[in-house]
Amino acid sequence: MKALPKTACDLGRVETRALHPLSLAGFAIFAALTLTVSAAEPPPRDYTSLVPKFTFPDDLAAQEAQLKDNPLMQRFREGRRKLAADPFRPAYHFYSPEAQLNDPNGLCFWQGRWHLFYQANPPDDHRWHWAHAVSDDLIHWRDLPYALYPNPEEQCYSGATYVDEGRVIAMYHGRELGNMTALSHDPLLLNWEKVTGDAVIPLNKDGQRFHFLSHEPLPYRIYDACIWKKGGAYYSLSGSVDYHGPGGKPMLAEFLFRSTDLAKWEFVHQFVEGNHFTQPGDDGACPYFWPIGDRHILIFFSHTSSAQYLLGDYDTQADKFNATAHGRFCFGPVVPGAVQAPSATPDGKGGVITIFNMNPAMSGRRSHGLMTLPRRLTLIGQEDLRQEPVGSIESLRGEHQHLDATKLPPNQEIILPSVRGNTLELAAEIDAKDAPMVELNVLRSTNAEEVTRIALYRNRQVSSRFMPPQQKLSVVTLDNARSSLLAEAQSRPPETASVFIPPEEPFKLRVFIDRSVVEVFINGRQCLAVRVQPSRGDSLGISLRAQGQEAELRSLDAWQMKSIYE
Repeated sequence: MKALPKTACDLGRVETRALHPLSLAGFAIFAALTLTVSAAEPPPRDYTSLVPKFTFPDDLAAQEAQLKDNPLMQRFREGRRKLAADPFRPAYHFYSPEAQLNDPNGLCFWQGRWHLFYQANPPDDHRWHWAHAVSDDLIHWRDLPYALYPNPEEQCYSGATYVDEGRVIAMYHGRELGNMTALSHDPLLLNWEKVTGDAVIPLNKDGQRFHFLSHEPLPYRIYDACIWKKGGAYYSLSGSVDYHGPGGKPMLAEFLFRSTDLAKWEFVHQFVEGNHFTQPGDDGACPYFWPIGDRHILIFFSHTSSAQYLLGDYDTQADKFNATAHGRFCFGPVVPGAVQAPSATPDGKGGVITIFNMNPAMSGRRSHGLMTLPRRLTLIGQEDLRQEPVGSIESLRGEHQHLDATKLPPNQEIILPSVRGNTLELAAEIDAKDAPMVELNVLRSTNAEEVTRIALYRNRQVSSRFMPPQQKLSVVTLDNARSSLLAEAQSRPPETASVFIPPEEPFKLRVFIDRSVVEVFINGRQCLAVRVQPSRGDSLGISLRAQGQEAELRSLDAWQMKSIYE
């Protein structure tokens, strides 16, 4: 007798044109063995979270009343009270009240409020959950209970939300299971129900590489997800890699799936075409695909080269994204102290609002992740982005200093004695004139033992020798190499980015200094951010220096910034 087939699919390939009674007996034996093996399989593991979970009413007033005495809310308030004494905790950047913070997830606008979800591993269950905060203005955030708890998935990994009619849909990766879908419709998005109670795009029994029935190579891989709607169908990307890149190297891939009911999904194809921009080894984790102006943007995170974007056109007939331009939000290694993963949502006005987490820059556990300020992305022309801080930042401004035009003699450091602090907003206009480089130094100690350096290089790079119109690009560097004297502080290569500044414009900087983070917006067209860990109590100063030739500080405004936690 021939050996029995090993899989159901192999069994299906057995020719049936001459089934002998003995063959039928063999089939019966195989079926019985299969049932026996299935019955002997261990039951699924129980991944129920140890974090307290609560059900809330659907009425907003009742929800708010229940939140006042909710044990998690009391725990969060106490956690923030204790963390307030940490000199590295920011005053106006969001951080978790009690847990390690990782990727932001599912940023969305629902019933008049902004909702931010993010990965956090609570102290009573060190697995990734979706934590939750809400804001009226994108700046002042209020903690809410955890939104998504693991089970049946082992952990809740990253994903996105889509605001549908009368509900919000979350799509995310459930570790060990596949991609999950969950729904909420209440005013504060406190109650979530998982569609089918299981993965809607499951992992395969043999892992990601092969279909568990046919053992044929899969055309897709399952990881972080995003979701949108077109016509009567929902679409989702699973951000991962394609191992069939040049020379067999892995390349960014976004696998497209489609569903009409959120429960059953079909694989469509690889979504991105024309990607000649990303590097071998880049993956497309944490994808967000949204319209921007008359084009579309795909924002994603690569585990090898961090947060990036592709601009292009969405072919809605072929369901393909044709990429024509590319840019970065991080300009160096993924760690330490860098802009990391995105979350993004349309602003309803043709732009996209995005926020990123920033990973720690201290060895050990003394420094935890935080969120950048939210940014509004809009189009400049067809292939460039405008990036500007968004939200009610002005509401945080306190004491104000203004400086009029000040000459910057060559090779002399000019200290600004009236401008000091480690929770500041600076608005500066600097005319480099013929100086090869102008420095703006922040968080400077008295004798510059510690200093964070912003260096401006005017017209230092040609955009392209081969494509008109040729533009000279300026270069901006944000350097934390001397930001801290602490042995456990981890510096990184300087963040260095090019930016087009029209000939008639000076450098226009908005610099946000918040204890352990510095963000620099340059002429509304570029942004650099880095973590810093000043150890000295006098690392509060500001100075400027023009290299080689004279430059001019046209104006500078500085505001002491209030805390969003008080």
